[in-house]
Amino acid sequence: MAVVVDHPHGFKSLAQLPKCRLQSYSHFDTTMHELTHNITTTHTSNLTANFHKSYSTPCLSLATQAKEEFESPNPRIEIISGRKAPRVHALVAEVAIALASGVKPTPVPSGLGGAYYLQSRKGNTIAVVKPADEEPLAFNNPKGFAGRMLGQPGMKRSIRVGETGLRELAAYLLDHGGFAGVPPSALVKICNVPFNVNNTGLASNPPFKITSIQRYVEHDTDAGDLGPSGFSVSSVHRIGILDIRVLNLDRHAGNMLVKNFHGSYVAGMAELIPIDHGFCLPESLDDPYFEWLHWPQALIPFSETEVDYISNLDPFKDAELLRTELPSIRECSVRVFILCTIFLKRATAAGLSLADMGDMMTREFIGGEESWSILENICKNAKANLDMEITTDETDEVKEFEEMFTFDKEFEDSFNSKGDASTHPATDKPLKMFKNSSEGERSKLSDPRLARLLQESDSKDGCGPAGIPILRSVSFAAHNNNHDAGVCVSFEEMKEEEWSSFLEYFEELLPEAFEEKKSMSLLKQRLGNSCEF
Repeated sequence: MAVVVDHPHGFKSLAQLPKCRLQSYSHFDTTMHELTHNITTTHTSNLTANFHKSYSTPCLSLATQAKEEFESPNPRIEIISGRKAPRVHALVAEVAIALASGVKPTPVPSGLGGAYYLQSRKGNTIAVVKPADEEPLAFNNPKGFAGRMLGQPGMKRSIRVGETGLRELAAYLLDHGGFAGVPPSALVKICNVPFNVNNTGLASNPPFKITSIQRYVEHDTDAGDLGPSGFSVSSVHRIGILDIRVLNLDRHAGNMLVKNFHGSYVAGMAELIPIDHGFCLPESLDDPYFEWLHWPQALIPFSETEVDYISNLDPFKDAELLRTELPSIRECSVRVFILCTIFLKRATAAGLSLADMGDMMTREFIGGEESWSILENICKNAKANLDMEITTDETDEVKEFEEMFTFDKEFEDSFNSKGDASTHPATDKPLKMFKNSSEGERSKLSDPRLARLLQESDSKDGCGPAGIPILRSVSFAAHNNNHDAGVCVSFEEMKEEEWSSFLEYFEELLPEAFEEKKSMSLLKQRLGNSCEF
């Protein structure tokens, strides 16, 4: 009998699984497959058949084995993260009852990762389960796209293999009050249930797997089968607000389910349900994809309800929520979330539309080269201001240090004028003073931050858009414009005080950027109205 959190129920045989309409295509980075070792010609030939609009597969790193998994062969499920989230316990209880009744996971044929439907004892699908070690590129991937270990770069370089389930739950936790309609999600440990295991030399038959679990959403179709004019403005806005907050890298038509369609196309009536958030909260400012960016609803101003919701968001309170509920999430991802939420709040207050915000966050291809987004350029300028402040502070410290030895310098000059000692060039005196001074005194001029800044000033080994040289920094990673080495902007190694100062400079630069964006949008509208076809 499986471990359940509800009263005992009877069980009966299961009916046939309902068909889920999620067959669609997405932007796919084929170069990532060249880096794996297990993708053969046969597997590649099946790519089209298995392809899905979203290759995101929520997961988490594997947990250590516990004694209870070996003591009983019966299926069991245990919540790892998400206990405090609303409606999670009800979902897990239904799944536990289904497992106790003998239900076996049914593989989902679409997509690049391992995903499974779970049915209730009444035969209806209740959940979608995605094991951590079966997502694309993970070692137990059942569709031939394996070869990497958990924690290595995944299909998106800023999202690691095995960590997308963390982000599925994060999106649900951050969707306060079900504003965007993210289905209930949790991270669970499922024991003694058959999932896929490849012959990789690792655990041949693990007693449990760490998986993400989401409530299955009954739907009519997905957004790829309908034109955008059929969707309600509210649905588009609410999904877009969530996507900007969490910097969703993979919002396409296939992961927006359509409800209230019922086979009849009525403009503006269909509701959208967002799913598959495994590629949100990247570790750096990666290039997002927003399907809604050019939809007409994105040009319509926010409603009063939406503006109130955004104004009440607290990025720092939500950041603490992420750190508390998901302690394994990296701080650099939390900082990206803080930055994007501040951007959303300030842009909304400035009167920008959802389309304006999405455009400012998205990179463009100009002359065959990928250019940084407006948001990335704002961050680059904020970091330059921060570096200038640090340099100024360090210069002031050097001046204070030199003033400490003014009397010694005057005494030495007077001593040398009498011929009692050899005269040294003025440029050599600081070196002479340090050579005979203590380690503590020498450290004042050899501060690591100053050394880093000097090294950055001399470094020209990276080029940004249009050949602009990029200064490399351990706390603000910047790579060349083809992004082969990674993404442009990261806050991973930035010290806490530097991060706080950076946010201040970032907010100071936003108003000017917003005014420029509004002017550009107004110019486009005028040009569009003046054109005759």
